[in-house]
Amino acid sequence: MATTRDRIIEEADRLFYEQGFEATSFADIAAPLGLSRGNFYYHFKTKDDILDAVIALRLARTRAMLEAWEDEGTTPLERIGCFIRILIRNRTKIMAWGCPVGTLVGELSKLEHSAQGQAAELFSLFIDWLAAQFRAAGVTGDTTGLATHLLARSQGVASLAQAFGDEGFIEAEVAGMLAWSAQQIEAAGAAVNRI
Repeated sequence: MATTRDRIIEEADRLFYEQGFEATSFADIAAPLGLSRGNFYYHFKTKDDILDAVIALRLARTRAMLEAWEDEGTTPLERIGCFIRILIRNRTKIMAWGCPVGTLVGELSKLEHSAQGQAAELFSLFIDWLAAQFRAAGVTGDTTGLATHLLARSQGVASLAQAFGDEGFIEAEVAGMLAWSAQQIEAAGAAVNRI
């Protein structure tokens, strides 16, 4: 059973995504949970304390998701596909509010918030994991560059999907990213075969 603290973090996570960090007040978080001001402050003294807990929650969930993808895909390309297809799985939320990581990191950057670097660690988890998948597939070049390109493209898709609300666009871009990833891996295999 979730503790009061856990429920606060869950609600803050949802509201920071849907409304933004700056626009979300303590009252916004406490009201749906039926918490008194004193009970709320017992768990969190400042909104920055809540933000730290939300980022920690997102980091833990991202790590767990990456571990699940390790088991879900039998090849590195299939595992990379798990990352790419998240745009399809979460398309309704993405079209409404954008990428939860991108929107938070972007907002904190605009605010010049001290937690911006901590939130950006979410992107680093994806880049490191994707780079490891490219390496596992036999790519010997700049796997971090490939991973960063794929992450940047997915962020662009999320931004445009939010702007235009076009599911067809998401599906087409997902297909394009899957094909691009396969091409990178095939090119690495062809290079090995030429040696």
